[in-house]
Amino acid sequence: MTDEISRITRRRGLMLAAALTSTALLAAAAALPAAAQDAYPSRPVTVVVPQAPAGTNDIIARVLADKLGDVLGQARFVVENRPGAGGNIGTASAARATPDGYTLLVTISSTQAINPALYAKLGFDPVKDFEPISLLATVPNVLVAHPSLPADTLPELIALAKAQAADPIQYASAGNGTLNHLLGEMLKSRAGIPLTHVPYRGVGPAINDMVAGHVKLGFASMPSVMSHLQGKVLKPLAMSSATRSPAAPDIPAIAETLPGFAADLWVALFAPKGTPPAIRDRLHAATLKAMADPGVQEKLKAQGATIVTSTPDELARRLDADITSWAEVVKAAGARIE
Repeated sequence: MTDEISRITRRRGLMLAAALTSTALLAAAAALPAAAQDAYPSRPVTVVVPQAPAGTNDIIARVLADKLGDVLGQARFVVENRPGAGGNIGTASAARATPDGYTLLVTISSTQAINPALYAKLGFDPVKDFEPISLLATVPNVLVAHPSLPADTLPELIALAKAQAADPIQYASAGNGTLNHLLGEMLKSRAGIPLTHVPYRGVGPAINDMVAGHVKLGFASMPSVMSHLQGKVLKPLAMSSATRSPAAPDIPAIAETLPGFAADLWVALFAPKGTPPAIRDRLHAATLKAMADPGVQEKLKAQGATIVTSTPDELARRLDADITSWAEVVKAAGARIE
């Protein structure tokens, strides 16, 4: 009888030990994701830029990526350009990435807010597929002209366009449906002037042809043409912002001639939907610290960008509002890409 009791006691002890071991293993497994998040980032992070190199988005993304690596101090942030289809190709690839914080998206308002109204097949949902992290900057677009164009101000351009209505002035853009295309259409409509759109595959080729004088007019973001303005290779006629930009106070706002005309480009940081809150919060805090760095501010100010950060909720609200407002502009312009 004593032996039987002893065997039962040993059996129960073994079962208890097994249960405790199992519980400990489960607890350890559950702690792994949290530990991984605490260690984030432990390997290089890819920052997708869905536009070609040398544009506004690329410039800001590279400055941010360099500083995020310093702020987090654990891994490199590597910018990867994936241009095409007005930013849709790179944005869709970021939307499909594993939501672990190792693929991020630095994009512009034209891709996230204009493309939904412009493209029949987008390939991503700008709201449902992404976690907003923070706004990074706003950038005015500049209406620039080749020096040979006989107009140095917006009123002079309007008068010239009306005088040669039979031979409309051509204006370049980074492609059909891009922000600088729609700004050109807005200018035509508001000023009541004829202009002919010449789309290019990216802002770089468009600017190159403007510099060469093949097309003598166009909208371009301030960072992408700053060096050309400083070198007087192109001349500025007006800004797309509602008021003059602190980065270039001598350039008039279009609204000074055409009241109510205003459309800035914004640049923002997103992560794929489902990225863990702890990683999102860490990225947000690191981004605010990076953008507040005097060196970062100096670099971006020199490019004509105004640093504007936000909470994730503020970015989400701005995106929602811009999707609605740009849908109206696209509809009025009659633009559509199948």
